[in-house]
Amino acid sequence: MPEALLELLEVPTIRAGAVLLGSIVAAFLIELFFRGVVLLLVRKTKTDLDDQIVAILRRPVFITVLLAGLRWSASIIDDGARFKHIGDPLLETVAVIVWTGAAIRIATLVLRHFSQRAGEGSFLQPRTLPLFDMFAKLILFGGAIYFALLAWKVDVTGWLASAGIVGIAVGFAAKDSLANLFAGIFILADAPYKIGDMIKFDDGSRGRVTDIGLRSTRILTRDNIEITVPNSIIGNSKVVNESAGPAEKERVAIKVSVAYGSDIDLVRGVLLECPKGQPNICNEPAPSVVFTSFGGSGLEFSLMVWIVQPGLLEDVLDNLNCRVYKALTAANIEIPYSKHDVYIKGLPEPVALPAPEPRPALALSAPRPLLAPPAP
Repeated sequence: MPEALLELLEVPTIRAGAVLLGSIVAAFLIELFFRGVVLLLVRKTKTDLDDQIVAILRRPVFITVLLAGLRWSASIIDDGARFKHIGDPLLETVAVIVWTGAAIRIATLVLRHFSQRAGEGSFLQPRTLPLFDMFAKLILFGGAIYFALLAWKVDVTGWLASAGIVGIAVGFAAKDSLANLFAGIFILADAPYKIGDMIKFDDGSRGRVTDIGLRSTRILTRDNIEITVPNSIIGNSKVVNESAGPAEKERVAIKVSVAYGSDIDLVRGVLLECPKGQPNICNEPAPSVVFTSFGGSGLEFSLMVWIVQPGLLEDVLDNLNCRVYKALTAANIEIPYSKHDVYIKGLPEPVALPAPEPRPALALSAPRPLLAPPAP
């Protein structure tokens, strides 16, 4: 029986089939080993990162064993000559694709895991995660193309030189897009604002950040209008982040002018009563009133209050302006309007005008009749 089996194995087709069948069995055994041993071991750890990595590696290992068996069995049938020209590069390309996909998924998991556990001063944080994720995918994708070309015996030296020339041309043609890209990288790394912050630009545009991309930043205004601002413009302009700081609270000043002669203590007391019991106004720090200056038409005061968040600015201004006007009117405190008094110190002395010279009289002649009178 063993001799008959050995004689059968001498046949290339049967030996290739046996190798292919053995590779399939080995692949399933490795799959069972991953499920029964490796997964049980990694589940005892404190984190689930290794569990997810092992789950991702199961399929590439299974396919790699099958590809190795297929290559071995094909080389037995083909005697290793013709198969190397097409079969080997094809199988190696499939292996590169499979392992590249697994490497991208593992890189994404690892970056997300460490970004969620990063400290305040760490460079890898949730806000910079898209940047690192993009770079990791670009590197892995470039490496996959490189190894696939090597599998097909393609000389990549000329390709790299051509890519450098093409890169220079593309850089000049897409300089605005590249400027937005690098500005987006710096914004993600420096983090002058984050998603959910209320920001304001030099041109007065104000809204809440809804998305930070590599090319542009999107903000949602109070009018429920989304504005897309290129990152290169943001990088070269002043951006006011109203949500930054130790707390999201923001101080708001209500400027009030009262007529000269008003009782400033009464004005101060009336203004301090306006914020009491109003929504969205903080009790700490307490509201305050400041006598700022002597204006051209009245005394200038500022009622300063702290609001809960910058997005409520318009509502608080509307509420306080109404209450301040009603309180000053009820207290008979005049709110002056811009006016100017003109004083005339004296009129100039009257100047005698010279008498007009008499004009010569014109001689008037009698009008001629149009038709001669008829003869008698």
